[in-house]
Amino acid sequence: MSNHLKFYIDGAWVDPVVANPMPVINPATGAAFTEISGGGAADVDRAVAAAREAFPAFARTAKQDRLALLRRCLEIYDRRYDEIADACTREMGAPIGFSKEAQVFVGRGHFKAQIDVFETFEFTEQRGTTLVVKEPIGVCGLITPWNWPLNQIVCKVAPALAAGNTMVLKPSELAPLNAIIFAEIMHEAGVPKGVFNLVNGDGPSVGQVLAGHPGVDMMSFTGSTRAGVIVAKAAADTVKRVAQELGGKSANIILDDVELEPAIRAGVAACFINSGQSCDAATRMLVPRALHDEAMAIAADEADRQVTGDPWSAGTMLGPLVSQTQFEKVQRLIKAGIDEGAHLAAGGLGLPDGLTQGYYARPTVFGHVTRDMTIAREEIFGPVLSIIAYDTLEDAIEIANDSVYGLAAYVQGRDLTRARDVAARMRAGSVYINYPDIDFTAPFGGYKQSGNGREYADFALNDFLEIKGIVGYGVG
Repeated sequence: MSNHLKFYIDGAWVDPVVANPMPVINPATGAAFTEISGGGAADVDRAVAAAREAFPAFARTAKQDRLALLRRCLEIYDRRYDEIADACTREMGAPIGFSKEAQVFVGRGHFKAQIDVFETFEFTEQRGTTLVVKEPIGVCGLITPWNWPLNQIVCKVAPALAAGNTMVLKPSELAPLNAIIFAEIMHEAGVPKGVFNLVNGDGPSVGQVLAGHPGVDMMSFTGSTRAGVIVAKAAADTVKRVAQELGGKSANIILDDVELEPAIRAGVAACFINSGQSCDAATRMLVPRALHDEAMAIAADEADRQVTGDPWSAGTMLGPLVSQTQFEKVQRLIKAGIDEGAHLAAGGLGLPDGLTQGYYARPTVFGHVTRDMTIAREEIFGPVLSIIAYDTLEDAIEIANDSVYGLAAYVQGRDLTRARDVAARMRAGSVYINYPDIDFTAPFGGYKQSGNGREYADFALNDFLEIKGIVGYGVG
């Protein structure tokens, strides 16, 4: 029997206090295909109460018991891998191959990385006569987004469990089905009742209530900067810890010594991945002025090669945007690029050729973009690349850092010493040199309005811990 209309609270699937069915839309068609329940303050109260009740006992469990719990979670996650991928494709439109090879894969990667670092993690350290102790912070509110749902659920839940916390998860109402399956995995793995709770719903009805709840000790939020500000304000009255991973407008500096064609084609992929719906997407490509037109032509050709369409088709590279709202935002910003004088090299307004329904955007490349244009400053969250020319390396670094965001940055160059120097000067939480493979043990988080705190591996684990100093501990 489906749990779509239920919440997972205190180790059981329960009905909402007040029935509030919400449609889940298939973005490939624009039509609803199932419903979930939207929660409210009373549901949050129940979930927080269950988490508070469970915290004292779970906080005292042995590290080896929590490690064994994480391993069971991973084992069941792997068993339900294809089912989770199918849910991602249905609810957020990710091509099925991408769902399996990326969306669900990264969740597995975070489980494995957390298990690996937790095996050798130490909760105590003696400094002279003082014992420094790391302790679980308490009840954690977790709010996760629709664009990389498993990535963000696992990189919050796994370290929170490892640290000995209890939690209430509110996934995005746009992509909730994968989270429901995840809750079923937690239940089957034997997570003690009250330790993990799930309440679906929208931001005002559930997210803000959770952030402002006096029974919540920490909020971990991933989403837009606008929503992050709301969460932080709601949390401020109770002075709870707030960790946030927010928006981005990542610069990709192409140095003058690169092999241009592969660097540009890979840069387009780094912008268009997940239909451009990634907070760390490489959306601003900075190229030497002398190479601008050649780079623009290569990027336009690569954009034209993108196969946009049915997410269940094996040949599809880009699926739809997640919602009508997101589609309209991307259309508005593409129009702004045209109106403000950027050169439209590929794509543009409207649906891709051959598509008549769904929230599909045309893979779009703008050249001759200036740093003051709207498309160079606002996070678009769609398959739209802006190419900006620079005159000197100092100019490139200054343009790259001229943003309210600072989540990620990219640099491509053959001279690794110079690329490293550029990376050191970029004001971003993550810098990627020459399109490296994903590293699940690297810290992830932002500078400036891209957030605070760090996720992944031991960095996340430390974010979910309090630090206590017991002074005089070693005095006889």
